Amino acid sequence: MITKKQARQFLLLKQGLYGSKKFQGKTGILEFVQQVACVQFDPIDVCGKNHELVLQSRVEGFEKSHLYELLYEDNVLIDWFDKNMSICLREDWPYFSYQRERAHNRSRSKEEVDRVVEEVLDIIRANGAVTSKDLAMKEKVDWYWAPTSLARAVLDTLYDQGRLVISHKQNTRKSYDLPERHIQKEVLEAENPNKTCHEQLCWKVLRRIGGVGMLHANNSYAYIGIDGLKAKERAAVFASLLGDGKIREVTVEDCKLPFYYLSSDQELMEQVIAGVEESARLEFIAPLDNLIWDRKQIEELFGFSYKWEIYTPTMERKFGYYVLPILMNDRFVGRIEIKRDRKKKKFDILDIWWEEKAYNTKENRKRVKEHAKLFMSMMY
Repeated sequence: MITKKQARQFLLLKQGLYGSKKFQGKTGILEFVQQVACVQFDPIDVCGKNHELVLQSRVEGFEKSHLYELLYEDNVLIDWFDKNMSICLREDWPYFSYQRERAHNRSRSKEEVDRVVEEVLDIIRANGAVTSKDLAMKEKVDWYWAPTSLARAVLDTLYDQGRLVISHKQNTRKSYDLPERHIQKEVLEAENPNKTCHEQLCWKVLRRIGGVGMLHANNSYAYIGIDGLKAKERAAVFASLLGDGKIREVTVEDCKLPFYYLSSDQELMEQVIAGVEESARLEFIAPLDNLIWDRKQIEELFGFSYKWEIYTPTMERKFGYYVLPILMNDRFVGRIEIKRDRKKKKFDILDIWWEEKAYNTKENRKRVKEHAKLFMSMMY
C-alpha cells in the first residue's frame, strides 16, 4: 500500500510535472508524446490550445513552431482520433487500422459523399493538398454535429478512412493530402499487430493507463473512445494485462478500489516508495490534460474537484469560461483564468481563485503572477 501523497508524486513524476523539467525543446516534445502515447487536441484558443498548454507545462523552452515541425515537416507525429482528437505518434498508424476499416462502413450522407470521392482524390493527386474551401462543393449535407458542406463531409470521410491525412494547418483550417506523401511506406503498409478485438482493447487500455500514470479498472472518462469496452470486456482486458505482466496493482490509503500502472514504470514506483524530495514546481494545467483525464481520480487523490465550465451557461458557472488548475508541489492550490487580448497582443489575468485561504499568501500570489508572465511569453 502507498499513501495518497506517494500516489500523487507517482502521477506527477510520470507526467513530468514534479521537480525540474526533464523535457527540453523540440526533442522534449517528442519524448513526452512517446511517454504518454497521445495528447488530446482541442481547437479552442483562449490562452493557447489544449495540446499547447499540456506541452508548455512540461517542456522547457516549448515553442509552437517545434510542434508544427514534428507534425507536418518531420513526419513523426500525426493528428488522429485516439482519446477524441489527439496528437499521436505516426509510427502507431498500423494499430489504428481497425478504426479506418470501421469508417468505411459508417458515414452520414454516404450516397452524396460516395458520388464525389474519386473526383476529390483525383484533384488531390493532380494538385496536392486541399482544404474544404478549395473544393467547389458547397451544397449542404447531413453531418454528425450539424449540416455541413459536401466538401467538408467528403474530406472528413476520407480522413476517417485513412485515405487522406492532415498535411498541415493554418490556424484551425486543415489541409488534406494523400497518406503516401507524409507517412513512410513501411509504416503505411504495415499490418496491425493486434489480430483480435481483445488484443486491440488490451493495447488501447494499456496506452490509456500509460497516458495518465495509473488508473482504476472501473469505468472512467480516461477510457473514452475505446469502442466495445463494456464491463465484461474491461474485466477480461485487465485480467489479460495482469496475467501477461504488463500492468501491476497497487492499493492507496483510504481508496476503496486498487489502481493499476504499467510494469515498465515499476522503477518509478520504487523511487516514490523510497522517498523523493519535495517539488517546488508551479504549473498551470490544461483543461484536457492527461493528468486530469479521470477527474474523479483527481478528486480522490488530490482532493480537487474540477469541471471545465466552457459549456456551462454563464449564470451557472462557479468559476469562469476557460479556467486552468494551478498545480504547486503535489497539490492543486487554485485556479486561474487567463485570456488573450488579440488586439493589444497581450494576455490578461481575469481572476484567481484559491482552494483554501491558507494558499492565498503574499508569496504564492507573487509566484503565480511571475509564472503567468513566463506562461504568457511562451504562449505568444
